Amino acid sequence: MARPPQPDPSRLTPFLAHPAVVGLIPGLPDLVPVTAVSWAKATGAPLYFAYVDPMRYTVAELPDGTVRHADIDPDVDNDWQARAAEFEGYLHNLVDPEVTWHFRYLAGRPDRSLTHLARAVDASVIIVGTSTPGLRSGLRRLVNGSVATHLSHHQHRPVLVVPLRVVDWKDQIE
Repeated sequence: MARPPQPDPSRLTPFLAHPAVVGLIPGLPDLVPVTAVSWAKATGAPLYFAYVDPMRYTVAELPDGTVRHADIDPDVDNDWQARAAEFEGYLHNLVDPEVTWHFRYLAGRPDRSLTHLARAVDASVIIVGTSTPGLRSGLRRLVNGSVATHLSHHQHRPVLVVPLRVVDWKDQIE
């Protein structure tokens, strides 16, 4: 059995001046985009924020990282343009004006879509948050797995995972 190709130092994209792809979800704590902005300021690189809509599928992947997409169920009202405008407004109010950023509305599986975008823009890193706590999130993780885990196992770019909930072990011992 042949061993799958492994990441190699020759495949790494330098951090300096190469963008980061940042995965977004509705209700994501500000810590993820704020961490990405800090990374962008340190490297002088632009950011590509992306939301991946699981209720849409990719029709065509374009060279600039955008996609043409369509509804999985055309009978369901999926106002993706309004959702995209909400994300862009949120980012406009949050991201430092010194940082160059772009927003992409993607479709399908988050790990595959973020990987496509990272490849298209020659990103040096993908930044995502840890899974949010809660029963729905836990069930989704059980069925689909963690986006961060899928990313770290299926593409060669480093994945920066921002912790969104931490256990204070000191409090657990007492």
